[in-house]
Formats: sequence, structure tokens, C-alpha cells
Amino acid sequence: MAENKKPNGIKISPWWISGGLIAMFIILSIVNGSTVQDPTIISSSKLEELINTGQVDKINVYNKSRAEVYLNATALSDKANKSISKDVFGNPNKGPHYSTEIADAQNFENKLIKAVADGKLKNYDFKQKSDWIEILSGILPFILILGVWLFIMRKMSGGASGGGQIFNIGKSRAKLFDEKADVKTTFKDVAGLEGAKEEVQEIVEFLKNPQKYTALGAKIPKGALLVGPPGTGKTLLAKAVAGEAQVPFFSLSGSDFVEMFVGVGASRVRDLFKQAKDKSPSIIFIDEIDAVGRARGKNSMSGGNDERESTLNQLLTEMDGFGTNTHVIVIAATNRADVLDKALMRAGRFDRQIYVDLPDINERKEIFEVHLAPLVKVEGLDTDFLAKQTPGFSGADIANVCNEAALIAARNNKVAVDKQDFLDAVDRIVGGLEKKNKIVTPQEKRAIAVHEAGHATVSWMLEHAAPLIKVTIVPRGQSLGAAWYLPEERLIVRPDQMLDEMCATMGGRAAERVVFDKISTGALSDLEKVTKQARAMVTIYGLNEKLGNITYYDSSGQNEYNFNKPYSEDTAIVIDKEISTLIEGQYQRAISLLQENKDKLLKLADILIEKEVIFKDDLEAIFGKRLFSNSEDLIELKA
Repeated sequence: MAENKKPNGIKISPWWISGGLIAMFIILSIVNGSTVQDPTIISSSKLEELINTGQVDKINVYNKSRAEVYLNATALSDKANKSISKDVFGNPNKGPHYSTEIADAQNFENKLIKAVADGKLKNYDFKQKSDWIEILSGILPFILILGVWLFIMRKMSGGASGGGQIFNIGKSRAKLFDEKADVKTTFKDVAGLEGAKEEVQEIVEFLKNPQKYTALGAKIPKGALLVGPPGTGKTLLAKAVAGEAQVPFFSLSGSDFVEMFVGVGASRVRDLFKQAKDKSPSIIFIDEIDAVGRARGKNSMSGGNDERESTLNQLLTEMDGFGTNTHVIVIAATNRADVLDKALMRAGRFDRQIYVDLPDINERKEIFEVHLAPLVKVEGLDTDFLAKQTPGFSGADIANVCNEAALIAARNNKVAVDKQDFLDAVDRIVGGLEKKNKIVTPQEKRAIAVHEAGHATVSWMLEHAAPLIKVTIVPRGQSLGAAWYLPEERLIVRPDQMLDEMCATMGGRAAERVVFDKISTGALSDLEKVTKQARAMVTIYGLNEKLGNITYYDSSGQNEYNFNKPYSEDTAIVIDKEISTLIEGQYQRAISLLQENKDKLLKLADILIEKEVIFKDDLEAIFGKRLFSNSEDLIELKA
């Protein structure tokens, strides 16, 4: 059995190398006498004078070219030699004290022999001296400076780690996944999105088995654009492609191309596609492509617009230009397809535009089953019930509901997550944090109860209003009370349905007028909602008889860059008048309904003040069965 041997290599820090070079420089300086005062250079005549006066102790001659002179103690005590009697540290200077260059070595040696014979010099010696220490000590500071500079440049360029800052600034920042990468997401982890999965799964299948398609003359799409609201699973779908594909997968964000330096974005695009072509067949995934793919020519006043446009131009060329490699497939995701450049959207670049919509009730059930799998939940938890309680929720919202329900269950010291935890989680996410300790006066509490009872009453009386689930006067988030409905998931909406919803929304303010004969600021969110609905009916959907079949909605997003409205001032007056007429008409309609049922409204308000939270059963006890809804559409929520 082979043993797993741990690498015993020692990681050497560059700072250790720098410290070693500095220590070597100091040692060589000491050996070479650099830390001691250097000998003073004198002329040959000065040396003869020192010898003749008996001040020299000994002389060393190196390489017959340079003589180093050592003075005796008597000479060092002389004032004339005071400057050389001490070294740089104030200690006695042991020499050499003077040095001189020798022109004729033989003549100089004869003089030294004579001086020794005359007793004016103790001794002398001729030596050979290598200059490698001097040479090394001379170039070592430059080596040290060069080493430090290279180390700093290596850090700035990202070194072997590929960090990329100064020198790697034009390199792609895409993260590479291959068959060896630890990507565990597969298509099984993507609940719902059957149409979108089928589209991207076909791309993966083509890369795995191209003969199946090429035998019929088919070509793989060069690109697929995932479009849809935030949280619907576009990036998750791309992760599943990375997990399923047996080819290299490059993942990055559109903002990775954006940089303050000119030309960097285009350089990164070139480097990305170069890497992808080298590893082809391969897939490139660009998340939030609208960061770099916005339509050209808009925002022309922006100074950085040209750089972004050059990046987009390079992307367009790489996706479908001369020399394009057909084995590189680009998958991109955005929730702003309306602002993308038309050249980027055309066939040949993004052949397929896959719309990833909000999940319907069946898809929400599948998503719940995926996110409920890791939770410790009670037996028999009804996922159909949970799916019905979350209309309009995206996949990310459902994941948040499951996590929030687990947190609530843990907060209440439960051993498993039950249905009530999920209902509380939905309330927490939709309405905000419950604030039971908020100070509300009795008069305010009654006004809030009447307001919410007005919503409940009007919605119960109207055919197309959403069925009520529950009403509460416990403050949540920024609201003082709330009513929960279960809206019907319609593909198309008719005017009478929209008007009923507007009337139910105005029921709160209408109840204040009927009961107190005065109104308050508590209807702000209601007014905002109905104003948007009325404006949509008039200006977007063409549901107003006076304006006729006309819309001012622009799906291409061009209008957001225009300074002028797409209609005249006279038309603007008509629009404002029709919006006001719609809202006021439904307000008066709500008042009429509440005046006819004022006693029931007050009774419901009293129950709401007492219980703080009421359910459908409480309304049935007062108003009777709701005539407009099928019994299976109404869901029991009462514990």
C-alpha cells in the first residue's frame, strides 16, 4: 500500500532572500574593511617623508601596484596624523592608515630594502590580493535593488497566482470550470424551467454528441441569451450547464470587462475568446451582460462611453466575425434585454433568446420540493398548499421562504419546520418584521382596524377581487396593518377585473370616510398602487375609451433616453383627467358598497380590534359564503 507522503518542501519567502542579501553585503563590507575608516591616499613623496622620519611601522604591497602603510604608535600620537588615529566608531585605528599607488614595483622594493637596512622601517611584505570581494561588494547593492524591484513588480503583476493588476490588467478574469472542477449543480437541481432547460440541455448534448446533429446538417447555436426577472434561475441554469457539460466552461460577469483604462475591456474580450478557442469546444457564460452590451449611441455625453462601445465592438467581432471559431458557445444572462444593442441580439450571435419567467403554481411546487429536501420538516407537509401561498414568488424568493421558515422554527425551539412556520415566513418576507411593541393609541388602532376591515369587506363583495386570506392590524415593517389575498394567476386581465381590484384597494380609505367622515395618511400605499394601475390602463394597455386603442409604452427602452414625452400637452391633460376619473369612480363605488354594509363593516372592525388577526372564517361568519369563488380556491389558514 502506497503511503501518502506530505511534501516536505519549505516555502521560501522573498523577504528571506532580501534579508540574506543585506546580511551578505554587511559581512563583505566588514571583511573588506568598509566599516573601518578607509586609508588616506598619499603621494609617493609623502610616503618617503614618513619613512625617513621613522613614522612607518610596516608596509604591505598588493599585486605590486598598491601599497598600504601602517603607522607606529608614536606617529599616531602626532597631531599631524590626528585625523587618521581614530576609526569611524571612535576606536583606535589599527590600519592601514595610508595607501599609495606604485608606478615601478622594482624601484619601490629597492627603497624599502634600503629603509629596513637603515632601521627606518620594521618590515614590508609583497602579497597577491584578489579583487572579487571588492567587485562583489560593489555590485551587491545594485543586485539588492534589482531584486527588490523585481519582487515588487512580480507582486504588482500578480505573479504566478495570475492575480493580474498592472501587467495582467488586459487579461481575462473568467473563472474556468472543467470536468475536473468541483461543480455539483446539475439539471436535476433546477426545478421548473422545463422549456429553458430543454434549450440549454440541447446545447450540452450537442457538445457531447455532435454527430447526432451534424449528420443531418444542423449547426449548434452560437449563443443563447437567458432573459427574465431577477431570481428566476438564470445563473442557476448556467451553473447546471457547467456541471453537465464535459467541456471547459468559462464564467464571468459583464462588469469584469469594465475598467478605467482605455482599451482594457476589448483586450479582456480578446483574451477570453483566445483561451476559449484554445480549449474548444468550450462554453463562455457572461452574467449580467447588460453591463457591457448596452445599445451604442445612447448616453453619448458620457466620457466613458467610447471605451464601453469599443469593448462591445470587440465582443460582437469575436462572436461573429472573421476567424470566429464555431466551437465556442456563448451563454449570457440579463434582466434588461430591452437595453441591449440590436447587433448583439441578432441571429448568428445570440441565435436563441430563452425567456426565464416567474414560476407558475406547478413549478413553484417543484422548487419547494428542491429547497425543502435539506430541511427537517414535519411529516405530510403539503407542498401544494405552499405553492398556492406564494403567487408571484421567484425561485430565489422561495429559497428565502424555506430558509426563513427554518429560522423561525429554530427561534421557537421546534424540532421540525411546520406549516405555520412557512406562513410566518411568507408574512415576514411580504410584510416585513412584526412589531408588536409599537406604541399605537386606541384611536389609531380603531382607525387601522376600520381601514383594514374596509379592504376585507369590499374584496369580499366584488367578483373579480382577489380572495382574502387574512387581515391583521399588527404593525409590520412600515405598514400599520395589512390584508393578505390570494390573487388569481391570470395570463390576461380584463378591464372589469382591474377595476374590481382598484375598488378593493380603495376600500380602506372609503371605510375611513364612511365611519369617521374623515380620511388620513394611512392610505399612501393604496393610492400608489391604484395610481399605477389606472395609469397602466390609460397609457399602456389601451383600455380607456376616450384615448382609444393607443399605447405609449416602448418595449425597446428608447423612451427612457428621451427628454420629451411621446404625447402632446393636450393629451397629457386628458391622461391625467382619465386617471383621476378612474380612481375617483372606484372610490365612490367602494363608499357605496360600505354604506350598504356599514353594520357588518363595524362588526368586522370590532372583531379585528379584539383578535388583531382574522381569517376567512371570521368573514364567512359575518357575510356568509362568498358567492363568486369556488370552494377549492379558498384555503383554510385558521390553525
